[in-house]
Amino acid sequence: MKTQSNIKVRPATLDDKEFIISLLPRLIEFGPSSWRDGAQMTEVDARILSDKLIKEPEGTAVFIAQDIKKNSLGFIHIQPGADYYINEKHAHISDLIVAPAGKGQGIGNMRIEKAEEWSRSQGFHWLTLSVFAQNLRAREFMNGLDTAKI
Repeated sequence: MKTQSNIKVRPATLDDKEFIISLLPRLIEFGPSSWRDGAQMTEVDARILSDKLIKEPEGTAVFIAQDIKKNSLGFIHIQPGADYYINEKHAHISDLIVAPAGKGQGIGNMRIEKAEEWSRSQGFHWLTLSVFAQNLRAREFMNGLDTAKI
């Protein structure tokens, strides 16, 4: 098992597009809600992430986790949101996916830490993440996170 010191998190580039798109089916492995079409979800996510990598819009970030051999192990996509009740802007994790080769190596936690760091640098006080109820793996991961404000 690799240690976290052997893994780096860096900004994604257009060269990472194929890797990122290849992981998108993992978002629906748990079986999406009955009102969602899994193929459509993957297609929309691919279009959105491709656009983000091409245009690099301000206030949005995509980071890649890699081992020392530059094998990509996962990614995180962060974009701005606004609190529904008080309209305070915050950062929102739109996608957080670990490749099968990265499972169990702390990749998710490392990318959450990077997202927190990035969010603070953007002046956000909150970082949010939402998951489908059926996604037990993601819910378990979320239960282990410190949910205090960043």
